[in-house]
Amino acid sequence: MAKSSVLGYPRIGADREWKKALEAYWAGKLEETEFRQKLQDIRLTHLRKQQEKGIDIIPVNDFSYYDHILDTAAMFGIVPKRFSYTGGAVPLSLYYGIARGTKDAAASEMTKWFNTNYHYIVPELDGATPAVTENKPLIAYREAKEKLGIEGKPVIVGPLTFLKLSKGYQASETDAWLGRLIPLYVQILQELESEGVQWVQIDEPIVVTKLSEEDYGRLRTIYETFAAAVPSLNIMLQTYFESAESYETIVKLPVQGIGLDFVHGQTSNLASIAALGFPADKVLGAGIIDGRGIWKASLQEKLGLLEQLTSFVKADRLIIQSSCSLLHVPVTTANESKLLPELKGALAFADEKLDELVLLTKAVVSGEAAIAEELKQCDSALQALRTSSTRNRSDVQQAVAALSAQQPRRSTAFEQRHAAQQNKWELPIFPTTTIGSFPQSAEVRKARQSWRKGEWNNEQYEGFIREQIDLWIKLQEDIGIDVLVHGEFERTDMVEFFGEKLAGFAFTQYGWVQSYGSRCVKPPVIFGDVAFEEAMTVEETKYAQSKTKRPVKGMLTGPITIMNWSFVRDDIAREQIAYQLAYALRQEVEALEAAGIGMIQVDEPAVREGLPLKQAEQAAYLEWAVKAFRMTTCTVQDTTQIHTHMCYCEFHDMIDSIEAMDADVISIETSRSHGELIHSFELNTYKLGIGLGVYDIHSPRVPQVEEMTSMIDRALRVLDPKLFWINPDCGLKTRGTEETVAALRNMVEATLIARKNYSVNVY
Repeated sequence: MAKSSVLGYPRIGADREWKKALEAYWAGKLEETEFRQKLQDIRLTHLRKQQEKGIDIIPVNDFSYYDHILDTAAMFGIVPKRFSYTGGAVPLSLYYGIARGTKDAAASEMTKWFNTNYHYIVPELDGATPAVTENKPLIAYREAKEKLGIEGKPVIVGPLTFLKLSKGYQASETDAWLGRLIPLYVQILQELESEGVQWVQIDEPIVVTKLSEEDYGRLRTIYETFAAAVPSLNIMLQTYFESAESYETIVKLPVQGIGLDFVHGQTSNLASIAALGFPADKVLGAGIIDGRGIWKASLQEKLGLLEQLTSFVKADRLIIQSSCSLLHVPVTTANESKLLPELKGALAFADEKLDELVLLTKAVVSGEAAIAEELKQCDSALQALRTSSTRNRSDVQQAVAALSAQQPRRSTAFEQRHAAQQNKWELPIFPTTTIGSFPQSAEVRKARQSWRKGEWNNEQYEGFIREQIDLWIKLQEDIGIDVLVHGEFERTDMVEFFGEKLAGFAFTQYGWVQSYGSRCVKPPVIFGDVAFEEAMTVEETKYAQSKTKRPVKGMLTGPITIMNWSFVRDDIAREQIAYQLAYALRQEVEALEAAGIGMIQVDEPAVREGLPLKQAEQAAYLEWAVKAFRMTTCTVQDTTQIHTHMCYCEFHDMIDSIEAMDADVISIETSRSHGELIHSFELNTYKLGIGLGVYDIHSPRVPQVEEMTSMIDRALRVLDPKLFWINPDCGLKTRGTEETVAALRNMVEATLIARKNYSVNVY
């Protein structure tokens, strides 16, 4: 009969217990033994919850001490050369050193996990001699069985996906590296088989992207090798985030199960099954519950989908599961006490998704009548939100429809704007600036908490924020920064802050998800039509500008980033949500300009992560994403300088779209990737203002002047000095004051060296 499963469960805990344990350990407040015990307690709690809810096949080894890709690299002893690793099990100090950097070695690159807001640590293969250091899936399997009696399903990142997401090797070395990795996977799988493991989930999400024929040949080699090595082990080849790019190839692989995404890849995957059938000797892992979205599933619609699937696949060869790991959604709605009833009733976080899977499995096994009451409750909850006034604002819908019919653009070309701006600001060669935020100290966080709890009145809190602005305006001037920021001390999060001030948003109390490492974010929920209500950033920015003669940038988060970093409604197209946001933010841009702010930064770090995984869909997305940005910024005067910022993504394939955004200056991350992004500009001419981040703000180490000078020198070999800015690679909110000041002083010193070395008549 049909069974239920999930592909992974959130690590962080309902109250971020995981995050708190990591940060206590890093701060030296927990010894390693106690730390490991706390994480085991969290891990077992999550497994027990799935067990008690009735999930049939429970994943193990989906838990991590930081990141699952880093776990895989550590399991195979793949450690960057600069950490002087000599073999054996990777100790926690080294594990976290790779992720966060040490005093003597830079952290490994961090980038987005496919088109999500989760970040993974990029494995570095250069110089590595891989070997199995410990069988992590086996350890996880034994723990679940011994402690809870759970016959777990070990989860492993597949060889092709792991290799494709790694760096430090040439394309010509791909087969040689697979030749090194496959025997290690075989060793892991053979030990699992010997232990009596029934199912292993091998994640190969890379197969939803465009692969070459050579890659498909490699995929066949991998799984033919596994089939021969572990003939009695059931392997579920798991795909997610989209439809399988070559369904016919995937279903012919010698595995016992194929996992397909019937949420984000539903149309194509369903069409493939209808046209080509599904192998009678395989189990279908049907990912029908959205592992990335927070909305309650229409159980009736899902049963209709399951009815279609069971016309091709016998029910006893069906596993009803999430579309991907539940890592990407919050833990539970149970503790949410402040949401509108019609909104809360329409939400489903990880725990509620477990319930949905169990209900749907029950209906398939016992008939629809077995869940008749639940079906009725589900329909009622969804209808309440669908008909709410927040989702039906004709004023917003009509205004956005009129604007989106136009083609937004600045009234003057960049060259003329640049000349006008330089004449106004008289900036030196290689202007220095920061990305926006400064350290959110314990004092800042405590003040905000006191204000939110009502212990401080508005006047007290506003006075405190002004004191922080005063302090950091003076510090920036003393350090020698050319273009200043107010520091964003009033903001908890770059998306949440704006969502709290716009109509159409809601905020959870405990809706946290992991972004990278212990960094958790609480995405806003866009559940209605978005509308501007009043100025959001003018007061603090105008105050900061009054304290200095140097320019102060207004700081906004862009429409695509707000959308991509929120949980968004699923009843209208994302393009329309982006235009609603752009229209609202345009009004804020105009308010800043009217208040005398002549530099405005509209950050878009999340543009790249929203890029569809299917190449055929990418051009359309980039077109409307660029349009939304220009809709936000196109009405300003020539002398108003528009900045934007992007970080931690692969940008080489969208340089043209970045340029099409027509921002006067873009700041972009390059230090964490060790300058590799510069290669994109060696291949593509960029004609607008640009600042490549010269140091990594996610590491506590203070970079040396020489490191930044080297980065600047390489960039200036391919970028126009007249248009080049110098800045950190991201905001400084998570850093301490001492290290921030030290790093910025080094950045300014590196800038002064560059100004001497490039003593040209720029203007």
